[in-house]
Amino acid sequence: MSIGTVRQWHWISSAICLVGMLLFAITGITLNHAGQIEGRARVTTVERILPAALMKTLTEADGTTLPSALRDWLADELGIDLGGGSPEWSDGELYIGLPRPGGDAWLSIDLESGELLYERTDRGWIAYLNDLHKGRDTGAVWRWFIDIFAVACVIFCITGLLLLQRHAATRPSTWPLVGAGLVIPMLLALLFMHT
Repeated sequence: MSIGTVRQWHWISSAICLVGMLLFAITGITLNHAGQIEGRARVTTVERILPAALMKTLTEADGTTLPSALRDWLADELGIDLGGGSPEWSDGELYIGLPRPGGDAWLSIDLESGELLYERTDRGWIAYLNDLHKGRDTGAVWRWFIDIFAVACVIFCITGLLLLQRHAATRPSTWPLVGAGLVIPMLLALLFMHT
């Protein structure tokens, strides 16, 4: 592989990774200091009684999927998007967990009385970005993005290493610095982490 090709792969991968690496570095700091960052959860609660027509469609449901009329009513009347939440039917109750980045939500419907209880918790932007960092409750598309981003970061690092190798002869501190980047974390882990 020519040095020109290595440079091209390096600058392209660095351009692709730039914003993602900054966000992952910043959220790495916020995750490392999560206990020191004060956050206030904002909880929204909705209590309603389902209309009789919806109760009828719900009691006639097959016990695996939600009637589209219920989904539409929840979205139109209450602004509740069930997204990929999967219903759990138990004796006398329908429960739908709706985890999401930066918060949580759930919906419960009493199948006898029609009493609906919805609760949504929002933990703020820092929690949202931290959950994106971890891939928590983000869905398959985001997990694929994280994997592809990680591959781009590996390409960035390997091409950077090849460029370091190419220019090391004229920069004597290259390999000691690369070695320090390996040895320092290893020593910190061995000396200061309790197992």
